Amino acid sequence: MDLGLAGKTALVVGGTKGIGLAIARGLAEEGARVAVAGRSSPPDGAMPWASSFRADLTTEEAREGFARAVSEELGDVDVLVVTLGGSLGTGEFRTAKLEDFRRVMELNFFAPLHLTKLFLPSLERRKGVVLYVGSIWGLEAGGKPAYNAAKAALASLTKMAGRELLPLGVRVVGIAPGSILHPTSSWKRMEENDPQGFAAFVHANLPAGRLGTAEEVAAVAVFLASPRASWVAATTVVVDGGQSLRF
Repeated sequence: MDLGLAGKTALVVGGTKGIGLAIARGLAEEGARVAVAGRSSPPDGAMPWASSFRADLTTEEAREGFARAVSEELGDVDVLVVTLGGSLGTGEFRTAKLEDFRRVMELNFFAPLHLTKLFLPSLERRKGVVLYVGSIWGLEAGGKPAYNAAKAALASLTKMAGRELLPLGVRVVGIAPGSILHPTSSWKRMEENDPQGFAAFVHANLPAGRLGTAEEVAAVAVFLASPRASWVAATTVVVDGGQSLRF
C-alpha cells in the first residue's frame, strides 16, 4: 500500500538509534526525504538515505539554533517526529528528587513542546504532521515517577495541541510503545547481563512471550505519519503487544 509519503520532508528528532532510527528508515523506505537529529552523529555511511544534525536539545537556546539550521538546510518540514526520552531517579515517589523531575520533564515534555512551536509555521504551510513517541508508562502507573509524569504530560499535549491545530491543517498524534528490544535499549543490556531476570519479566508482563521490536513500532509510526492516517488525530496509539493488559 502506497502511504503517500514520497517526496515529503520528514525530520526525526532522536532518529540516530533505537525506535527513532527505525522510524527514520521506514519513512525513507516510503520515499520521504529524511533528516535525523541526535546527540551523536551516525557513523559515516550508516545512514546514506538521510541527512543528519548533531544537537543536544536539552536547552531552549540549543533548540532554537537547531530549528534555524534545519530550516536553512531543508526548508519546510512535512513531518516532525519527536522520539526524545530518558529517565532519571528512583522508582519510588517518596525518594524521587525534584531535580530529577525537572530534568526528565525538560527532555521528555518541554523539548517536544518547544520543537513543535518552533516548527509550527513550517508545518502549517505544509499541512503537516507531528508525531510524538511517548510510552505506555505515561498512560498507566508503573516505572519511574518522573518519567511517568513527563510521558503523561506528553499524552495530554497530544490531545490539547491536536485539537487546536487540526483546524489549521496540522495533525498531531502520538504512539505509546511498551517494552521494546533493540541493540541500544536497557532491555538488551538486561537480556545479556541478567537473562533469568529478563525471562521472568517477559513471562510476567508480555502476553506474547517476547518484547516488541523497533521495527514493529516504526511500522505503526510511519503509517500514522502518512496521509493514509488522516482521520487519526489528537490521540495516542498504544503499541505494546498487550503488555498494558497486565497492569
